[in-house]
Amino acid sequence: MKTTILFDLDGTLIDSTEAILESFYHAFESFSAKPPKQEEIESKIGYTLEDIFGFLGVENRHIDEYVASYKEKYREISKPKTYLLEGAKEALEIASSFARLGVVTTKTARYSKDLIEHMSVMHYFETLIGREDVQNVKPHPEPIYKALANMGKTESDDKSGIWMIGDTFLDIEAAKNAGIKHVALMTGYGDKEELKELSEIMTKGVLEAVLTIKQSLA
Repeated sequence: MKTTILFDLDGTLIDSTEAILESFYHAFESFSAKPPKQEEIESKIGYTLEDIFGFLGVENRHIDEYVASYKEKYREISKPKTYLLEGAKEALEIASSFARLGVVTTKTARYSKDLIEHMSVMHYFETLIGREDVQNVKPHPEPIYKALANMGKTESDDKSGIWMIGDTFLDIEAAKNAGIKHVALMTGYGDKEELKELSEIMTKGVLEAVLTIKQSLA
């Protein structure tokens, strides 16, 4: 059975930190609220926008308004302020030579596809699962199961050749909950000590992660 690799997006394949931060600041400023510190925002990247605004102290009754303001700004600036991470394109080229590829992200699928197409790498992926495609986001296994189903796999199929690459505990826990292998990245948004406790395989970036998976097949 051909190897399957599922990739997280932010902090794994792309760097959209500038666009994310600017969009959060825009949302808080739109409601004359004091914006949080940069490190507070970055530490929560990977969660849904609704969750992040909640973590940052926005009252539940106002979260939808903040999310809408965020998205308005993000749509405007995401493409010019988002970049492929170093080694990402090479990683995808190599991975596609021996594996089927997919994306599992908590970002909105529509805008994620737009970004990936803008970077000319969408053709590497068979499927992309985003926030609106599932009821339960990572660390729940549903996004992984949905991606695999789109690739013709069922939950009962052999999972020995399926991998998840991600940079936060949400990715690693989702992989564990889905019963698939995983590689944790040290160069993303996740807490490094936490990731060390969760994953037996850690790499400096996505290229090294792909090469590690390829070497495991030899």
